[in-house]
Amino acid sequence: MIRIGSVGLTLLAALGAGSAAVWISPWWWTASVLLALLGLLGAWDLTQRGHSVLRNYPVIGHARFLLEKMRPELQQYFVERNYDGRPFDRDVRSLVYERAKGTDAEEPFGTERDVYRPGHEFFVPSMAPCEVPETPPRVRIGGPDCTQPYDMALLNVSAMSFGSLSANAVLALNTGAARGKFAHDTGEGGMSDYHLRPGGDLVWEIGTGYFGCRTEDGGFDAVKFAEKAAHDHVKCVSLKLSQGAKPGIGGVLPGAKVNAEIARVRGVLQGKTVTSPPYHRVFSTPRELVRFVARMRELAGGKPAGFKLCPGSRRQFLAVCKAMVEEGTTPDFIIVDGAEGGTGAAPLEFADHIGTPLTDGLLTVHNALVGAGLRHRIRIGAGGKIATGSDLVKRLLQGADYANSARAMMFAVGCIQAQRCHTNTCPTGVTTQDPRRARALNVADKSVRVQRFQEATVAGALQIMASMGVTDPDHLRPHMLQRRVDPYTLRSFDEMYEWLAPGQLLTAPPSSWAADWKAADPDHFTV
Repeated sequence: MIRIGSVGLTLLAALGAGSAAVWISPWWWTASVLLALLGLLGAWDLTQRGHSVLRNYPVIGHARFLLEKMRPELQQYFVERNYDGRPFDRDVRSLVYERAKGTDAEEPFGTERDVYRPGHEFFVPSMAPCEVPETPPRVRIGGPDCTQPYDMALLNVSAMSFGSLSANAVLALNTGAARGKFAHDTGEGGMSDYHLRPGGDLVWEIGTGYFGCRTEDGGFDAVKFAEKAAHDHVKCVSLKLSQGAKPGIGGVLPGAKVNAEIARVRGVLQGKTVTSPPYHRVFSTPRELVRFVARMRELAGGKPAGFKLCPGSRRQFLAVCKAMVEEGTTPDFIIVDGAEGGTGAAPLEFADHIGTPLTDGLLTVHNALVGAGLRHRIRIGAGGKIATGSDLVKRLLQGADYANSARAMMFAVGCIQAQRCHTNTCPTGVTTQDPRRARALNVADKSVRVQRFQEATVAGALQIMASMGVTDPDHLRPHMLQRRVDPYTLRSFDEMYEWLAPGQLLTAPPSSWAADWKAADPDHFTV
């Protein structure tokens, strides 16, 4: 309430108000202030030059920017249906959340999907289903040159770096991996204390920045690599060639983000901008790549060594296969990352238009290794939107030996697909370095959820396999997966794709592969 002074009283008395004091309503005062502020805002809108909408529609034009900011949330919570959201639909997200919490992941009344829509895929059930194995099978990683093989779980934590993820998120993931006895890929950002402290098995990944084993000028430091690879928690070492969401692109970490902890983990100078080039310094030909992976294995004391890539040119991968044949050595594993894979940040053009989707990439790598007579020496991992048991079975059937999951593991630790990973404002503390936001992620609770999700997803995959009459992933065959290609026609993956016989490229390449195999040069990356 506001009291009017003596001058006002005199005036009111002269006008016959007959009162000693007049009170002005606070609502009138508030409205006056708001109108004045709106007037100032309108004046600013009319004179500013950055937004044409505001110049033509002062004040009210701000509603457009407000709705645009709210659009992702409105789309996710009110518009999208259960089965058609992107990148992950509500059905998948709910399934991950329920499995992570340990609640029943079951739905009543039947599928909501149109099973007659072209593109719909389904597994072929058996008339003689099997019992579900009590113990999930594991995959032995380690070829003839490996002296410390590792038994990999069917589903593991895919590559996500500390820096992209918060310290608590890394701790929760690795603690869950330790509890569930599956592997955790460090990502290319270095091996931090948060990866090591819980004791989970690690796949140490290095990229073009060679973080954690880097010379002062950004090259590869063999001594540092050997020292860190010797750690008991490091079970495999991996060379990242490319990533599904952004193959062929480097990265820049601004100096302002390189704090003391990040600098120590990555082996760089604090406060200095760090550049990761799109190419590797340690090799420039397929033959040099094969030799360097063999050197990594030697420096790691015989632990499994491999590389990760989003496949592109089939001819280039065949050149790598030729180099393996001629050198007489192979990586112990190859991780195929699909173009549908995730990232903390990538240009839209790269995420949408660069790289091979996982199905096609898997089939290319699997068939190339089979045709070159190398498949029995090399295990294949798969990554890219793997979140359910059916996703896992599908990739095993298409040629993978095991799978890695990133975003589904993020869901398990609390991610709500807000898609703010690159802004440092993650609402659940998963992809942020803001201590206030990161503290919201409870490591003790979320680590259990990671364990539960992995175990339930593998159990779901084994249950699907048992319904197909299979107890071992090695017995899955392409004809067990069907796709509707039009409203009236079903075709199996055995019919839709070409499957090479062992050693076929070495003896009698089929016409569809002959030109690429002939042109593949182990001493040049010819497109």
